[in-house]
Amino acid sequence: MADFTLHIDQNKYLPSDGREVHAVLTVQSSGAVEAAGPPAEAAEIIIVDVSGSMTGGKIREARQAAAAAVQALRDGVHFAVIAGSERAAVVYPRGDRLVPASAATRSEAQKAVSRLSAGGGTEIGKWLELAAKLFAGAHPQAIKHAILMTDGQNNQSPEVFARALKSCEGRFVCDSLGVGDDWVPAELRKVAEALLGTFDFVRNQGDLAAFFRDLTQTSMSKTVAELALRVWVPQTATLKFVKQVSPTLLDLTGKRADYNPLTGDYPTGSWGAEEREYHLCVELQQPGQVGQEIRAGWVKLVRPETMEVFASGNVLAQWTDDLAASTQLNKKVAHYTGQAELHELIQEGLSARTAGDVDTATARLAQARQIAVDSGRGDTARLLDKVVEVDASGTARLRRHVDKADEIELDTGSVRTSKLRKSEEG
Repeated sequence: MADFTLHIDQNKYLPSDGREVHAVLTVQSSGAVEAAGPPAEAAEIIIVDVSGSMTGGKIREARQAAAAAVQALRDGVHFAVIAGSERAAVVYPRGDRLVPASAATRSEAQKAVSRLSAGGGTEIGKWLELAAKLFAGAHPQAIKHAILMTDGQNNQSPEVFARALKSCEGRFVCDSLGVGDDWVPAELRKVAEALLGTFDFVRNQGDLAAFFRDLTQTSMSKTVAELALRVWVPQTATLKFVKQVSPTLLDLTGKRADYNPLTGDYPTGSWGAEEREYHLCVELQQPGQVGQEIRAGWVKLVRPETMEVFASGNVLAQWTDDLAASTQLNKKVAHYTGQAELHELIQEGLSARTAGDVDTATARLAQARQIAVDSGRGDTARLLDKVVEVDASGTARLRRHVDKADEIELDTGSVRTSKLRKSEEG
Protein backbone atom coordinates (compact mmCIF):
# COMPACT_ATOMS: atom_id res chain seq x y z
CA MET A 1 0.00 0.00 0.00
CA ALA A 2 1.21 3.52 -0.70
CA ASP A 3 2.61 5.55 2.21
CA PHE A 4 0.99 8.93 2.89
CA THR A 5 2.06 11.89 4.99
CA LEU A 6 -0.06 14.90 5.97
CA HIS A 7 1.63 18.15 7.02
CA ILE A 8 -0.36 21.18 8.18
CA ASP A 9 0.90 24.77 7.74
CA GLN A 10 -0.91 27.47 9.66
CA ASN A 11 -0.56 30.32 12.12
CA LYS A 12 -2.69 29.11 15.02
CA TYR A 13 -2.57 32.44 16.88
CA LEU A 14 -5.69 34.56 16.61
CA PRO A 15 -6.29 38.08 17.95
CA SER A 16 -8.61 38.32 20.94
CA ASP A 17 -11.59 38.89 18.62
CA GLY A 18 -10.44 36.45 15.90
CA ARG A 19 -12.81 33.80 14.57
CA GLU A 20 -11.33 32.62 11.23
CA VAL A 21 -8.71 29.86 11.01
CA HIS A 22 -6.80 29.07 7.80
CA ALA A 23 -4.55 26.08 7.11
CA VAL A 24 -2.77 24.51 4.13
CA LEU A 25 -2.63 20.71 4.12
CA THR A 26 0.26 19.12 2.22
CA VAL A 27 -0.48 15.49 1.34
CA GLN A 28 2.35 13.36 -0.05
CA SER A 29 2.06 9.84 -1.40
CA SER A 30 4.98 7.54 -2.15
CA GLY A 31 2.90 5.73 -4.75
CA ALA A 32 4.74 2.54 -3.83
CA VAL A 33 2.85 -0.73 -3.42
CA GLU A 34 3.97 -4.01 -1.91
CA ALA A 35 6.47 -5.56 -4.27
CA ALA A 36 4.69 -8.91 -4.31
CA GLY A 37 1.28 -7.43 -4.95
CA PRO A 38 -0.40 -7.12 -8.36
CA PRO A 39 -0.84 -3.70 -10.02
CA ALA A 40 -3.88 -1.71 -8.94
CA GLU A 41 -7.05 -2.70 -10.75
CA ALA A 42 -7.86 -0.03 -13.33
CA ALA A 43 -10.42 0.90 -15.98
CA GLU A 44 -9.76 3.44 -18.74
CA ILE A 45 -12.05 5.01 -21.37
CA ILE A 46 -10.75 7.12 -24.25
CA ILE A 47 -13.31 9.63 -25.60
CA VAL A 48 -12.63 11.17 -29.02
CA ASP A 49 -14.53 14.07 -30.59
CA VAL A 50 -15.59 13.02 -34.11
CA SER A 51 -17.94 15.95 -34.81
CA GLY A 52 -18.01 17.73 -38.16
CA SER A 53 -15.35 20.27 -37.13
CA MET A 54 -12.83 17.42 -36.77
CA THR A 55 -12.38 16.92 -40.51
CA GLY A 56 -9.03 16.85 -42.28
CA GLY A 57 -5.88 16.90 -40.20
CA LYS A 58 -7.72 17.00 -36.89
CA ILE A 59 -9.35 13.59 -37.29
CA ARG A 60 -6.02 12.11 -38.42
CA GLU A 61 -4.31 13.47 -35.31
CA ALA A 62 -7.20 12.24 -33.15
CA ARG A 63 -6.84 8.71 -34.55
CA GLN A 64 -3.12 8.75 -33.80
CA ALA A 65 -3.72 10.12 -30.31
CA ALA A 66 -6.31 7.48 -29.44
CA ALA A 67 -4.01 4.77 -30.78
CA ALA A 68 -1.16 6.13 -28.62
CA ALA A 69 -3.38 6.04 -25.53
CA VAL A 70 -4.41 2.44 -26.27
CA GLN A 71 -0.77 1.45 -26.70
CA ALA A 72 0.07 2.96 -23.27
CA LEU A 73 -2.47 0.74 -21.47
CA ARG A 74 -0.84 -1.96 -19.38
CA ASP A 75 -2.01 -5.55 -19.66
CA GLY A 76 -5.16 -6.31 -17.71
CA VAL A 77 -6.56 -2.77 -17.60
CA HIS A 78 -10.21 -2.82 -18.66
CA PHE A 79 -10.80 -0.28 -21.43
CA ALA A 80 -13.00 1.05 -24.21
CA VAL A 81 -12.95 3.80 -26.85
CA ILE A 82 -15.91 6.15 -27.38
CA ALA A 83 -16.54 8.33 -30.44
CA GLY A 84 -18.52 11.48 -29.66
CA SER A 85 -20.65 13.74 -31.82
CA GLU A 86 -24.32 14.62 -31.21
CA ARG A 87 -24.45 11.05 -29.95
CA ALA A 88 -21.99 8.74 -28.22
CA ALA A 89 -20.95 5.38 -29.62
CA VAL A 90 -18.57 2.67 -28.44
CA VAL A 91 -15.92 2.25 -31.12
CA TYR A 92 -14.23 -0.62 -29.33
CA PRO A 93 -15.08 -3.23 -28.13
CA ARG A 94 -18.46 -4.33 -29.47
CA GLY A 95 -21.26 -3.97 -26.99
CA ASP A 96 -21.56 -1.81 -23.91
CA ARG A 97 -18.65 -3.27 -21.96
CA LEU A 98 -14.95 -2.94 -21.22
CA VAL A 99 -12.33 -5.53 -22.15
CA PRO A 100 -8.94 -6.30 -20.57
CA ALA A 101 -5.96 -4.84 -22.42
CA SER A 102 -3.66 -7.34 -24.11
CA ALA A 103 -1.55 -7.38 -27.25
CA ALA A 104 -4.58 -8.69 -29.15
CA THR A 105 -7.19 -6.24 -27.81
CA ARG A 106 -4.84 -3.26 -28.16
CA SER A 107 -4.26 -4.19 -31.80
CA GLU A 108 -8.00 -4.60 -32.44
CA ALA A 109 -8.75 -1.25 -30.77
CA GLN A 110 -6.12 0.56 -32.83
CA LYS A 111 -7.63 -0.87 -36.02
CA ALA A 112 -11.09 0.30 -34.93
CA VAL A 113 -9.73 3.77 -34.12
CA SER A 114 -8.05 4.02 -37.54
CA ARG A 115 -11.52 3.97 -39.13
CA LEU A 116 -12.87 7.00 -37.23
CA SER A 117 -14.45 9.66 -39.44
CA ALA A 118 -15.81 13.13 -38.67
CA GLY A 119 -19.40 14.36 -38.88
CA GLY A 120 -22.27 15.68 -36.75
CA GLY A 121 -22.58 17.95 -33.72
CA THR A 122 -21.01 18.12 -30.26
CA GLU A 123 -22.86 16.95 -27.12
CA ILE A 124 -20.21 16.30 -24.50
CA GLY A 125 -22.68 15.35 -21.77
CA LYS A 126 -23.79 12.30 -23.77
CA TRP A 127 -20.19 11.15 -24.15
CA LEU A 128 -19.64 11.30 -20.40
CA GLU A 129 -22.94 9.57 -19.61
CA LEU A 130 -21.98 6.65 -21.85
CA ALA A 131 -18.60 6.44 -20.10
CA ALA A 132 -20.37 6.34 -16.73
CA LYS A 133 -22.59 3.51 -17.99
CA LEU A 134 -19.55 1.50 -19.14
CA PHE A 135 -17.69 2.12 -15.88
CA ALA A 136 -20.72 0.93 -13.90
CA GLY A 137 -20.18 -2.54 -15.30
CA ALA A 138 -16.47 -2.55 -14.42
CA HIS A 139 -15.00 -3.95 -11.23
CA PRO A 140 -16.12 -1.78 -8.30
CA GLN A 141 -12.64 -1.43 -6.78
CA ALA A 142 -11.00 -0.35 -10.06
CA ILE A 143 -9.38 3.07 -10.48
CA LYS A 144 -11.71 4.57 -13.10
CA HIS A 145 -10.34 7.22 -15.44
CA ALA A 146 -11.34 8.79 -18.75
CA ILE A 147 -9.58 11.03 -21.27
CA LEU A 148 -11.77 13.36 -23.32
CA MET A 149 -10.73 15.57 -26.22
CA THR A 150 -12.78 18.09 -28.18
CA ASP A 151 -12.14 20.88 -30.67
CA GLY A 152 -15.53 22.56 -30.56
CA GLN A 153 -18.29 24.07 -28.48
CA ASN A 154 -20.80 21.93 -26.65
CA ASN A 155 -24.22 22.10 -28.36
CA GLN A 156 -26.16 21.09 -25.24
CA SER A 157 -28.04 23.62 -23.16
CA PRO A 158 -26.32 24.56 -19.87
CA GLU A 159 -29.10 22.82 -17.93
CA VAL A 160 -28.78 19.53 -19.85
CA PHE A 161 -24.99 19.63 -19.60
CA ALA A 162 -25.16 20.31 -15.85
CA ARG A 163 -27.49 17.34 -15.32
CA ALA A 164 -25.15 15.08 -17.26
CA LEU A 165 -22.15 16.18 -15.20
CA LYS A 166 -24.09 15.69 -11.96
CA SER A 167 -25.04 12.15 -12.98
CA CYS A 168 -21.36 11.31 -13.56
CA GLU A 169 -19.99 12.93 -10.42
CA GLY A 170 -18.12 10.54 -8.14
CA ARG A 171 -18.20 7.71 -10.68
CA PHE A 172 -14.88 8.36 -12.44
CA VAL A 173 -12.15 10.95 -12.92
CA CYS A 174 -11.90 12.67 -16.30
CA ASP A 175 -9.01 14.66 -17.78
CA SER A 176 -9.99 16.84 -20.75
CA LEU A 177 -8.14 18.35 -23.68
CA GLY A 178 -9.20 21.22 -25.93
CA VAL A 179 -7.67 21.32 -29.42
CA GLY A 180 -7.43 24.41 -31.63
CA ASP A 181 -9.08 27.75 -30.83
CA ASP A 182 -12.81 27.07 -31.32
CA TRP A 183 -13.58 25.40 -27.99
CA VAL A 184 -14.74 27.04 -24.76
CA PRO A 185 -12.45 26.66 -21.72
CA ALA A 186 -15.39 27.24 -19.35
CA GLU A 187 -17.04 24.02 -20.60
CA LEU A 188 -14.03 21.80 -19.96
CA ARG A 189 -13.48 23.60 -16.66
CA LYS A 190 -16.93 22.36 -15.63
CA VAL A 191 -15.92 18.81 -16.56
CA ALA A 192 -12.72 19.11 -14.50
CA GLU A 193 -14.58 20.53 -11.49
CA ALA A 194 -17.32 17.90 -11.58
CA LEU A 195 -15.06 14.91 -12.24
CA LEU A 196 -11.95 15.91 -10.24
CA GLY A 197 -9.75 16.02 -13.32
CA THR A 198 -7.56 18.43 -15.24
CA PHE A 199 -8.19 20.28 -18.47
CA ASP A 200 -5.53 21.52 -20.82
CA PHE A 201 -4.98 23.29 -24.13
CA VAL A 202 -3.36 21.44 -27.03
CA ARG A 203 -2.14 24.43 -28.99
CA ASN A 204 -0.53 22.39 -31.76
CA GLN A 205 -2.71 19.48 -32.84
CA GLY A 206 0.41 17.52 -33.75
CA ASP A 207 1.10 17.28 -30.01
CA LEU A 208 -2.23 15.57 -29.30
CA ALA A 209 -0.78 12.03 -29.31
CA ALA A 210 1.85 13.02 -26.74
CA PHE A 211 -0.83 14.54 -24.48
CA PHE A 212 -2.96 11.36 -24.75
CA ARG A 213 0.04 9.15 -24.05
CA ASP A 214 1.12 11.20 -21.02
CA LEU A 215 -2.37 11.28 -19.50
CA THR A 216 -2.76 7.53 -19.94
CA GLN A 217 0.65 6.80 -18.41
CA THR A 218 -0.18 9.05 -15.46
CA SER A 219 -3.45 7.18 -15.00
CA MET A 220 -1.61 3.85 -15.14
CA SER A 221 0.66 5.06 -12.31
CA LYS A 222 -2.22 5.48 -9.84
CA THR A 223 -2.10 2.94 -7.04
CA VAL A 224 -4.84 3.93 -4.57
CA ALA A 225 -8.45 4.59 -5.55
CA GLU A 226 -10.99 7.12 -4.28
CA LEU A 227 -9.63 8.68 -1.12
CA ALA A 228 -11.32 11.52 0.73
CA LEU A 229 -10.34 14.26 3.14
CA ARG A 230 -12.50 13.70 6.22
CA VAL A 231 -12.75 17.01 8.08
CA TRP A 232 -14.24 17.43 11.56
CA VAL A 233 -14.95 20.85 13.05
CA PRO A 234 -16.45 21.56 16.48
CA GLN A 235 -20.15 22.22 16.95
CA THR A 236 -19.37 25.90 17.49
CA ALA A 237 -17.73 26.26 14.06
CA THR A 238 -18.45 26.21 10.33
CA LEU A 239 -16.16 24.83 7.64
CA LYS A 240 -16.25 27.69 5.11
CA PHE A 241 -14.34 25.97 2.31
CA VAL A 242 -12.02 23.15 1.30
CA LYS A 243 -10.04 23.75 -1.89
CA GLN A 244 -7.26 21.94 -3.69
CA VAL A 245 -4.65 24.63 -4.35
CA SER A 246 -1.80 22.63 -5.89
CA PRO A 247 -0.98 21.48 -8.50
CA THR A 248 -4.24 23.01 -9.77
CA LEU A 249 -7.12 24.94 -8.23
CA LEU A 250 -10.20 22.83 -7.55
CA ASP A 251 -12.99 23.82 -5.15
CA LEU A 252 -14.18 20.76 -3.22
CA THR A 253 -16.53 22.61 -0.85
CA GLY A 254 -19.74 21.69 -2.66
CA LYS A 255 -18.73 18.02 -2.95
CA ARG A 256 -19.10 17.33 0.77
CA ALA A 257 -20.65 14.02 1.80
CA ASP A 258 -21.78 14.13 5.43
CA TYR A 259 -20.15 11.48 7.62
CA ASN A 260 -21.88 12.77 10.74
CA PRO A 261 -23.26 16.19 11.74
CA LEU A 262 -19.79 17.57 12.53
CA THR A 263 -17.76 15.72 9.90
CA GLY A 264 -17.75 15.70 6.10
CA ASP A 265 -15.85 13.79 3.41
CA TYR A 266 -14.35 15.72 0.48
CA PRO A 267 -13.31 13.55 -2.51
CA THR A 268 -9.74 13.69 -3.80
CA GLY A 269 -9.86 10.95 -6.45
CA SER A 270 -7.09 8.41 -7.03
CA TRP A 271 -3.45 8.71 -6.02
CA GLY A 272 -0.04 7.68 -7.34
CA ALA A 273 3.37 9.05 -6.33
CA GLU A 274 2.53 12.75 -5.99
CA GLU A 275 2.01 15.74 -3.74
CA ARG A 276 -1.13 17.86 -3.48
CA GLU A 277 -2.00 20.79 -1.27
CA TYR A 278 -5.37 21.85 0.11
CA HIS A 279 -6.53 25.08 1.76
CA LEU A 280 -9.28 24.97 4.35
CA CYS A 281 -10.93 27.74 6.34
CA VAL A 282 -12.84 27.26 9.60
CA GLU A 283 -15.04 30.02 11.03
CA LEU A 284 -15.68 29.88 14.78
CA GLN A 285 -18.96 31.23 16.16
CA GLN A 286 -17.22 33.29 18.82
CA PRO A 287 -13.69 33.98 20.07
CA GLY A 288 -12.24 32.16 23.06
CA GLN A 289 -10.39 33.54 26.06
CA VAL A 290 -6.84 34.87 25.66
CA GLY A 291 -4.50 31.89 26.18
CA GLN A 292 -7.16 29.29 25.33
CA GLU A 293 -6.21 26.71 22.68
CA ILE A 294 -8.74 24.55 20.85
CA ARG A 295 -8.78 22.01 18.05
CA ALA A 296 -10.52 23.92 15.25
CA GLY A 297 -10.33 20.99 12.85
CA TRP A 298 -9.32 17.35 12.64
CA VAL A 299 -8.34 16.13 9.20
CA LYS A 300 -7.96 12.53 8.06
CA LEU A 301 -7.15 11.06 4.66
CA VAL A 302 -9.47 8.06 4.41
CA ARG A 303 -10.94 5.46 2.14
CA PRO A 304 -14.66 5.98 2.91
CA GLU A 305 -15.76 2.46 1.97
CA THR A 306 -13.38 0.71 4.38
CA MET A 307 -12.81 3.51 6.95
CA GLU A 308 -9.06 2.96 6.50
CA VAL A 309 -7.09 6.02 7.66
CA PHE A 310 -3.92 6.84 5.70
CA ALA A 311 -2.85 10.04 7.50
CA SER A 312 -4.25 12.62 9.95
CA GLY A 313 -3.52 15.99 11.52
CA ASN A 314 -4.96 18.78 13.66
CA VAL A 315 -5.84 22.39 12.84
CA LEU A 316 -5.40 24.48 16.00
CA ALA A 317 -6.52 27.89 17.24
CA GLN A 318 -5.15 29.84 20.19
CA TRP A 319 -6.16 33.36 21.18
CA THR A 320 -3.50 35.88 22.13
CA ASP A 321 -3.08 39.56 22.91
CA ASP A 322 0.40 39.48 21.33
CA LEU A 323 -0.07 41.58 18.18
CA ALA A 324 3.09 40.28 16.51
CA ALA A 325 2.00 36.65 16.92
CA SER A 326 -1.59 37.15 15.74
CA THR A 327 -0.72 39.25 12.68
CA GLN A 328 2.02 36.98 11.32
CA LEU A 329 0.80 35.45 8.06
CA ASN A 330 1.68 31.84 7.42
CA LYS A 331 3.69 31.93 4.20
CA LYS A 332 1.97 28.97 2.55
CA VAL A 333 -1.50 30.26 3.38
CA ALA A 334 -0.56 33.71 2.03
CA HIS A 335 1.00 32.20 -1.12
CA TYR A 336 -2.01 30.11 -2.08
CA THR A 337 -4.43 32.90 -1.22
CA GLY A 338 -2.50 34.96 -3.77
CA GLN A 339 -2.59 32.15 -6.35
CA ALA A 340 -6.38 31.91 -5.99
CA GLU A 341 -6.63 35.68 -6.36
CA LEU A 342 -4.50 35.49 -9.53
CA HIS A 343 -6.93 32.96 -11.04
CA GLU A 344 -9.97 35.06 -10.13
CA LEU A 345 -8.44 38.24 -11.55
CA ILE A 346 -7.62 36.53 -14.86
CA GLN A 347 -11.13 35.10 -15.13
CA GLU A 348 -12.76 38.44 -14.26
CA GLY A 349 -10.47 40.30 -16.64
CA LEU A 350 -11.08 37.99 -19.59
CA SER A 351 -14.85 38.03 -18.96
CA ALA A 352 -14.85 41.85 -18.83
CA ARG A 353 -12.79 42.00 -22.02
CA THR A 354 -15.31 39.76 -23.81
CA ALA A 355 -18.16 41.96 -22.54
CA GLY A 356 -16.43 45.12 -23.80
CA ASP A 357 -15.75 46.53 -20.31
CA VAL A 358 -12.29 47.88 -21.07
CA ASP A 359 -11.68 49.61 -17.72
CA THR A 360 -12.47 46.55 -15.61
CA ALA A 361 -10.56 44.21 -17.92
CA THR A 362 -7.49 46.46 -17.87
CA ALA A 363 -7.50 46.84 -14.08
CA ARG A 364 -7.98 43.12 -13.36
CA LEU A 365 -5.43 41.87 -15.88
CA ALA A 366 -2.80 44.42 -14.87
CA GLN A 367 -3.25 43.42 -11.21
CA ALA A 368 -3.00 39.76 -12.21
CA ARG A 369 0.24 40.45 -14.06
CA GLN A 370 1.77 42.03 -10.95
CA ILE A 371 0.79 39.04 -8.77
CA ALA A 372 2.20 36.66 -11.41
CA VAL A 373 5.53 38.51 -11.40
CA ASP A 374 5.69 38.69 -7.60
CA SER A 375 4.90 34.97 -7.13
CA GLY A 376 7.35 33.69 -9.72
CA ARG A 377 4.71 32.84 -12.34
CA GLY A 378 6.83 34.00 -15.27
CA ASP A 379 4.88 31.81 -17.71
CA THR A 380 1.60 33.46 -16.73
CA ALA A 381 3.15 36.95 -16.76
CA ARG A 382 4.35 36.39 -20.32
CA LEU A 383 0.87 35.32 -21.42
CA LEU A 384 -0.66 38.34 -19.70
CA ASP A 385 1.81 40.56 -21.59
CA LYS A 386 0.12 39.39 -24.80
CA VAL A 387 -3.25 40.65 -23.54
CA VAL A 388 -2.40 43.74 -21.47
CA GLU A 389 0.48 46.19 -21.92
CA VAL A 390 2.07 47.93 -18.91
CA ASP A 391 4.49 50.78 -19.70
CA ALA A 392 7.44 52.01 -17.63
CA SER A 393 5.22 54.44 -15.72
CA GLY A 394 2.89 51.61 -14.67
CA THR A 395 0.05 52.64 -16.97
CA ALA A 396 -1.83 49.60 -18.32
CA ARG A 397 -3.63 49.29 -21.65
CA LEU A 398 -5.46 46.37 -23.25
CA ARG A 399 -3.86 45.22 -26.46
CA ARG A 400 -6.17 45.64 -29.44
CA HIS A 401 -5.24 42.49 -31.29
CA VAL A 402 -4.91 39.31 -29.25
CA ASP A 403 -4.34 35.86 -30.72
CA LYS A 404 -7.31 33.66 -29.72
CA ALA A 405 -4.91 30.83 -28.89
CA ASP A 406 -2.98 33.10 -26.49
CA GLU A 407 -6.23 34.01 -24.73
CA ILE A 408 -7.23 30.34 -24.40
CA GLU A 409 -3.79 29.41 -23.08
CA LEU A 410 -4.03 32.16 -20.45
CA ASP A 411 -7.54 31.06 -19.49
CA THR A 412 -6.74 27.36 -19.16
CA GLY A 413 -3.40 27.98 -17.47
CA SER A 414 -4.94 30.14 -14.74
CA VAL A 415 -6.02 27.03 -12.76
CA ARG A 416 -2.41 25.86 -12.43
CA THR A 417 -0.53 27.18 -9.42
CA SER A 418 3.11 27.62 -8.50
CA LYS A 419 4.49 26.08 -5.33
CA LEU A 420 5.98 28.32 -2.67
CA ARG A 421 9.66 28.74 -3.39
CA LYS A 422 11.91 26.87 -0.92
CA SER A 423 13.79 30.09 -0.18
CA GLU A 424 10.51 31.64 1.04
CA GLU A 425 9.27 28.81 3.23
CA GLY A 426 11.44 29.54 6.24
